[in-house]
Amino acid sequence: MILVVEGISASGKTTWCAKHGGQHVIAENGRFENEPDRTKDSLGAATFWAERNVDRWQTALAMEDISSWALCDSDPLKLHYIWCLWQIGEASEHDWQIEVQATRETIAQGRIGFADCYIVGRIDPLLARERAKADTTRRRSNFELHVRLQQALLIWYASMDQVLPGRVRFGFPSKMPTVEKLEGRYSLTSFDQMIALLPRK
Repeated sequence: MILVVEGISASGKTTWCAKHGGQHVIAENGRFENEPDRTKDSLGAATFWAERNVDRWQTALAMEDISSWALCDSDPLKLHYIWCLWQIGEASEHDWQIEVQATRETIAQGRIGFADCYIVGRIDPLLARERAKADTTRRRSNFELHVRLQQALLIWYASMDQVLPGRVRFGFPSKMPTVEKLEGRYSLTSFDQMIALLPRK
């Protein structure tokens, strides 16, 4: 079983993962020194991030094989990020389309797929800012950008919920949800349906 916990910075997702996931948590990617500049090399950036997402999915699969379940702090299939950036005017439709194709190819190859359950947190932006300011243990780069992404992020997972009904839970539950394993983890049909449902900018 692979579960994903998602939400903007300071929404509480990492805290929830630590409380409920323990050693089963697959941590979010940190910064990479060799990140391609999307403005100079959009194809290189799309390929780079598609492969980093595959790396996290493969780590989750390895954890699942060892202990039957894994809990991902943020979605390995992180295509939502570029879509959300496009929605708020921080990326171009061209960037979005290139990343869609790069991601679709990794799904077609069976190297990344849909999780069995998605837990998506919502938070009032004012509360998120208060939490971020009070937490001196973490650097939250681009925090205000992440606050701006929340509405688009919720739309993304609402679209996913239409394609994979019952797999998306909004709000952090008090305990780990019980779910059945998803059939069609690597379904291109589901992927294409979800992309088609997403609003254009």
